[in-house]
Amino acid sequence: MDSSSFPDVESSNSENSSIKTSGGGGGASSSSGGGGGGGGASTLSRYENQKRRDWNTFGQYLKNHRPPLSLNLCSGAHVLEFLRYLDQFGKTKVHTQVCPFYGHPNPPAPCPCPLRQAWGSLDSLIGRLRAAYEENGGKPETNPFGARAVRLYLREVRNLQSKARGVNYEKKKRKRPPPQPVTGDAPPSALTGES
Repeated sequence: MDSSSFPDVESSNSENSSIKTSGGGGGASSSSGGGGGGGGASTLSRYENQKRRDWNTFGQYLKNHRPPLSLNLCSGAHVLEFLRYLDQFGKTKVHTQVCPFYGHPNPPAPCPCPLRQAWGSLDSLIGRLRAAYEENGGKPETNPFGARAVRLYLREVRNLQSKARGVNYEKKKRKRPPPQPVTGDAPPSALTGES
C-alpha cells in the first residue's frame, strides 16, 4: 500500500480528533441539495464536515487496499485493519509494560515507547464512520463499524492505554435533574400513597 495517499492524523484529542487526507483537493464535490450553487459545505457543522472527511478517507483506504475492496464486501476485520493502519499517524505516547514510565500520566523524561492513536480519537472516528455508513445507504445490520470485533478492539485499546498512560477513562455520568419540590396542590393521600 502506498502510504503517501493515506491520512495524516491532526490530533489525538477525542474532542478535536480528525483525519485529513494528503492530497488537498477534497473528496465529495457534489452537493446533495437540489438548488443553489456552491457553499453547501460551509453550512455543515464541524461534525458533519469531519464525518464527510473521515468517510472519504475510509473510501480512499478501500480503494488503495490490495486487492481493492468495495464497501459492500467490507467487514469488521477490514475496519480493524484500517484502525491499526492509522496507529502509525498517532501522537499519543503509549508506554510498554517494560517502560519505567508505564502507568505514569506525566513521565518526567522521554522514552522510546511508540506513538499511537488515542482511544478517544478512534472511538470518535468509529462513531462518525458508523453514522456515515448508514447515511450512505448501508443497512444498520450490515454496518462493519458496529461489528462486535470493532467494539471489542476499542475496549481493548481503551484498557491498554488506560493502564499504560495512567489515565482513567470513566464513562461520563449524566447529571440527573434536581428532584421537583412537592407542592401543596395534591391531596395528602396522593403524597403518602394512601387511598
